[in-house]
Amino acid sequence: MALGNLFKLAKLTVEAYTDIERTKPLGGGIHGGNTLEVMYNPETLATRHEVAFHAKKGISTHGAQTRWSHSAAEELTVKLVFDGTNVGYFGVELVRQVPTVAVWIKAFLSLCYDVQSTSHETAYLRLRWNKGVLGTAGFECRLKSADIQYTAFERDGSPLRAEITATFIQALDPKKNAQKLRLSSPDLTHRLVVREGDTLPLLCQQIYGSAAHYLRVAQVNGLDNFRDLSVGQELFFPPFERPERGSP
Repeated sequence: MALGNLFKLAKLTVEAYTDIERTKPLGGGIHGGNTLEVMYNPETLATRHEVAFHAKKGISTHGAQTRWSHSAAEELTVKLVFDGTNVGYFGVELVRQVPTVAVWIKAFLSLCYDVQSTSHETAYLRLRWNKGVLGTAGFECRLKSADIQYTAFERDGSPLRAEITATFIQALDPKKNAQKLRLSSPDLTHRLVVREGDTLPLLCQQIYGSAAHYLRVAQVNGLDNFRDLSVGQELFFPPFERPERGSP
């Protein structure tokens, strides 16, 4: 490792994939790959953690009991700055052609916002930066919104400086999501909000230890088609018994 790298903070990096498992890299970055390393690290980065509750009437004199319903998907908001004045580029970095602000913005939107022709949806992302902030595995997410503000221009009108305030919403691989939820009590009532990649059989597997109850859960929730789930939809899982050993 070069001596200079000892004092160089790793840059926030956006990785883009076409699948939720993050195994199929997407092209479109600055140099054609699936990554975008930001020009400057953010000065501020905010995370949002939200828990929803529902009231359950009890026999106590204290009235309704507040019960945990579900944990909403985490959100992360960050401001990215792109500067075309070459400030911050020194020495060998100036030997290469420095991307213009327009190129930076195009690459960001291509990786994070554009609907992909193969999957017909936006990309699955992983943000990597400081391990203490985003964790060792990074923050797996999708872009929720991006506000772009151009603050300086060349004489010909081309952008010289831009700021992107981007909000990312967590989107985990269903297997990782199941590990995070740790729902292992089939004798309790559960209410879950459907997340990206969830299926009814998979959710039943998480809660009951088997997918066998998925048709009964579909009936309880009034679903005409158990495959027709929408992100953000709340589902009710009654306390069914676990199937006998050997059941699917």
